[in-house]
Amino acid sequence: MINIITQFAIFIAIFLYGMTVMRIGLYNLSHKRLKQVLVNMTSTPLKGMIIGTLITAVLQSSSAVMVITIGFIAAGLLTFKQSIGIILGTNIGTTITTEFITIDLIYHAIMPLLLIGALLLFTRKLLSFNIGAILFGLGCLFVAMNGFETLAKPLSTIPVIHSSIELSNENNLIGVGLGTLLTAVIQSSSATTGIIMGFMSENLVTLSSGIAIVLGANIGTCVTAFIASIGANVESKLAAYAHIWLNVFGVILFYPFIKFLGAAAAMVTSLPDVQLAHVSVIFNVLSSIIALPLAGLLAKFILRMHGKQA
Repeated sequence: MINIITQFAIFIAIFLYGMTVMRIGLYNLSHKRLKQVLVNMTSTPLKGMIIGTLITAVLQSSSAVMVITIGFIAAGLLTFKQSIGIILGTNIGTTITTEFITIDLIYHAIMPLLLIGALLLFTRKLLSFNIGAILFGLGCLFVAMNGFETLAKPLSTIPVIHSSIELSNENNLIGVGLGTLLTAVIQSSSATTGIIMGFMSENLVTLSSGIAIVLGANIGTCVTAFIASIGANVESKLAAYAHIWLNVFGVILFYPFIKFLGAAAAMVTSLPDVQLAHVSVIFNVLSSIIALPLAGLLAKFILRMHGKQA
């Protein structure tokens, strides 16, 4: 049992390491305009959502974009109200990772990605280094995904994990809690989704349970931004609260429609992991579109709820 858990922890570490390395390469290729774009092109919630989506798609991490946003707010470069549109965009942009790791053809390119990426990492040219970081990081993601699928069945034999899976399969609310807790611990909703995809590929987790866990992952990912706001100014804390409330409201809104979301995804593909990726996109896009015209009301709600304590 210890060996299985150790291997699982190693694959989580490989996944997070791959995300970090890939993010470094992507960030280095785009950082010169990142600050300018975030500060100058978020004057309305719609613009903020578009920019938040694009930057999250580039950095492959909603948590990273939220930490950057909170840092800019703390520095007085952005306002709390500007952050609402960015938050909506980060929720959409982060779904690109889960869609990307469902592409089966890339699994056959794992070794070339790792080898070419590693070689480019040792070059002196910055452009080559950044491309190498992207390729090597991508290779690590697919190594981890293979690991999750391989370890899914052995992990399911561990009593605690077996009980958790059974409970989440029977009760979607437990699945939401499990997704929240797991993401809060490993600090990556993409990693949580990747793990659940591995379990679903082995038919250990039902589609409804997988969707519930992904909904919970959206709440769990707020922990990173909340930690980043500790000790910062009032507007930074308000942005962190807005991030939490937006995701909580989204989960509450779509929780009753889990079966409908699953049925919609099943109409598009028969592959369980791809179904989950599609549901993640549908949930986050619809949540952001619904919340967009209510951005002003949300800002007032956050100020009323947390203005004094922030």
